Amino acid sequence: MTPPDFELPDGDGESVRLSALRGRPVVVYFYPKDDTSGCTAEAKDFTCLAQDFRAAGAELLGISPDSPASHRKFQDKYGLDVRLLSDEARSAAEAYGVWVEKQMYGRKYMGVERATFLIDTAGKVARVWRNVRVPGHAEEVLAALRAMKA
Repeated sequence: MTPPDFELPDGDGESVRLSALRGRPVVVYFYPKDDTSGCTAEAKDFTCLAQDFRAAGAELLGISPDSPASHRKFQDKYGLDVRLLSDEARSAAEAYGVWVEKQMYGRKYMGVERATFLIDTAGKVARVWRNVRVPGHAEEVLAALRAMKA
């Protein structure tokens, strides 16, 4: 499956286009909101392994509906070594099917489903994780990346 292309700004306002990264593996992880407990833990876990992802030749991209300024503040606050992209219009989240109805305390609302997409060097989706549980997830993605390259 070919993933939907996107072009989104990062925390510095620089534009990132997925199709421009073809030729190298890309990890795209969608998360609900900057500076919340689960999202912070996930970003920190990916940051701890960022050098390993780079050593495997992969680009690591986190996407949420937060603004570029929110991403910059989030990255600076926690020293995150992950490129965070702003999807304020939720176009990428909708294209990837992760803008979904959620429920908390009996209240229904629309939000981002935590999900990760591993894209191979040919620009095809190699693996998808949906409804991600944060503990151990970054390690599992790295293992799948390494297995893909083996």
